[in-house]
Amino acid sequence: MSAKIDRRHFIAAGAAAVATPFVLRGALAQTAWPSRQIRMVCSYPAGGQTDLLARAFGDYISRQVGKTVVIENKAGASGAIGAADVARAEPDGHTILCSISTTYVMNRAMMKNPGYDMDKDLTLVSVIPGAGLLLVANPKTGVKTLADFVAFAKKSGKVNFGTYSAGSSPHMTINELNKQYGLNIEPVHYRGEAPMWTGLAEGSIDAAMGSYTAAQAVLGSNNGTVFAVHSKKVDAIPEIKTLPDQGATSKFFTVSGFTGWALPKATPQPIVDRLSELCVAANNDPKVKEILKTFVLEPAIGFKESNALYQRELPIWIEASKSLGLEPA
Repeated sequence: MSAKIDRRHFIAAGAAAVATPFVLRGALAQTAWPSRQIRMVCSYPAGGQTDLLARAFGDYISRQVGKTVVIENKAGASGAIGAADVARAEPDGHTILCSISTTYVMNRAMMKNPGYDMDKDLTLVSVIPGAGLLLVANPKTGVKTLADFVAFAKKSGKVNFGTYSAGSSPHMTINELNKQYGLNIEPVHYRGEAPMWTGLAEGSIDAAMGSYTAAQAVLGSNNGTVFAVHSKKVDAIPEIKTLPDQGATSKFFTVSGFTGWALPKATPQPIVDRLSELCVAANNDPKVKEILKTFVLEPAIGFKESNALYQRELPIWIEASKSLGLEPA
């Protein structure tokens, strides 16, 4: 056999030899995650829905990968403080953001400088699609449907409608209803759902909008009547129709928001995919199931579905927020 080596074979062999270390390093990088404790930054206060989801999913992930997942609450600025922290972290999968669509979508329209750019600095990994928010009227109004509410608003001339913050979903809902029906609904902004529902129970406002779980105190005491849900039906009250089902036409009534996890943008895709798989698998964990049931939430969805939902809803959220006419702070 000739010892002469074909030049093409020589080049191919050399290329393979050069590439081999990189392939091995890539494989090792995939199997090495996580190599230490994971920090999950929840950008909202302890004890709330986002925090409880972070802890339930974090506990499941910890048990699966054999590393501790520490939940760190970095609340403030509509989630921007926590998001900016994660955006600056090493892109190695050991720092994860848990936040809501306000942080991922709305802050770009509501803030001049949130401290991060969602598209450039973060990668969305998995989301839990939002539940339908309830529109609830004070019983004294006699409102039981959207048509009743529109008639009441026109007759009254002015309606005081509670929201849990300026620029929130309830605020945009009010704006869209005013545009479609020519109403004069006045938003009354509270600092959170609890004081908003208290205001409805006390009769300070005519209606309010928020989550099924937080509304239970008002509904259980017969101080509120659900007359619609924002974008999708709530399993616990299937007889209540959505706004679109009752004739509301705004595109905003087709989006529901979400809670989800994100990683720094340059995180290797195998780590992104693995974390996404873990979030989806957590849907079957008893602790996670209980949290999802408590807040009437859908299961977490994977990377591709999550980003498709994000891209689909993003322009609708931005358009609705800009139509409020609020100047970015």
